[in-house]
Amino acid sequence: MLAWGIPRLRDLPWRRTRDPWLVLVSEVMLQQTQARRVIPKWESFGAAYPTPRECAAAPLGDVLRLWQGLGYPRRARDLHGAAGLIAARHEGEVPDDLDALVALPGVGAYTARAVLAFAFGRDVAVVDTNIARVLARTAGARLTRAAAQASADRLVPDGHGWVWNQALMDLGATVCRPLPRCGHCPLAATCAWGSAGTPSPDPGEGSAGVSRRQRPYAGSDRQARGALLRALTSGPVLRAAHRDDIVESLVRDGLVVERFGRLSLP
Repeated sequence: MLAWGIPRLRDLPWRRTRDPWLVLVSEVMLQQTQARRVIPKWESFGAAYPTPRECAAAPLGDVLRLWQGLGYPRRARDLHGAAGLIAARHEGEVPDDLDALVALPGVGAYTARAVLAFAFGRDVAVVDTNIARVLARTAGARLTRAAAQASADRLVPDGHGWVWNQALMDLGATVCRPLPRCGHCPLAATCAWGSAGTPSPDPGEGSAGVSRRQRPYAGSDRQARGALLRALTSGPVLRAAHRDDIVESLVRDGLVVERFGRLSLP
């Protein structure tokens, strides 16, 4: 796997740093967003907020403006909150402990493990959508989140946690895709699903709870929320011009402030 993966690693900018904060930013941005869309935002975010203290000191509204275009703005709110906790509880340094990382807003088990592997070089396994698909197909069975994590944990070679996880992730992103290219796969000889002739159902679909398709964006509440937030990046707007349920959901999420019938970013 390493012999195949090392010369084929995708050139992604966050792979050129071991700065824990910038790695954390990349992992939060990559949640539900394709890498090509993340690259320019990650670069501009790192330039604007190169440390947790600088992010924490900025108004949430400024962070939301910079985030515009990535979608799922609650991630920006949570990242801003995580920066505040890092500044207040960890002397401005991203913690290198799994429990402390998971305690940060918006940081789950995957993101915490990714920071440990990609910033601190720990030999821990990360399981994202791509890796879960590879694990399930090679096993020939759908895997629960716990089973996928246990399988991944057994595979990490000592001293190679960073490159192993990156290579396995790239295998899922470029070869073991939803429509697989099995003839290019270094694991083809040991893949139970491939050896069986890739029968239906595909064990990679739904494994580890991270491979399910999203609902259509067009016409969704997500689209309406995004449109209102986009409008607010230019300044306050009248509440009356927008759906009550959308406004109330954004206010409830702490992404919009209402004053005297006008809406603005925090």
